[in-house]
Amino acid sequence: MSGAAATRVRAAVEPALAGAGFDVEDVAVRAAGKRQLVQVVVDRDGGLSLDDVADAARLVSTALDEADPLSGAYVLEVTSPGVDRPLTEPRHWRRNVGRLVDVRLAGGEHVTGRLTAADDTGADVEGTRIAYSDVAKAKVEVEFS
Repeated sequence: MSGAAATRVRAAVEPALAGAGFDVEDVAVRAAGKRQLVQVVVDRDGGLSLDDVADAARLVSTALDEADPLSGAYVLEVTSPGVDRPLTEPRHWRRNVGRLVDVRLAGGEHVTGRLTAADDTGADVEGTRIAYSDVAKAKVEVEFS
């Protein structure tokens, strides 16, 4: 499926979701048999409950009905990001303060530790200040208690 379809879907749903306090993290449109699968990944500060995801799904459905950015039948899936989502935006870092992170820096260094603070320019990982511009790859580590 083309990236153009995902771009049209994002343009249709993003204003309604933003107005309700949601961030659109990703949109994908791909073939699923005779239909299309439209996947919209949303998040917000404070995390998402099942009720929040249901609210977001209603907003997305309404926005798609009004804008009609796709031709043909589709299946809609609205979901939250998984724990394996890379940390690519300052808001991703901010939302994961207190969690264990694994960071690979552009220079090849590797930092693993508890994320203690995050702002618009960088994050603190157990006393080490890391500028986002120095990050090659970062993710939250899954912890089992």
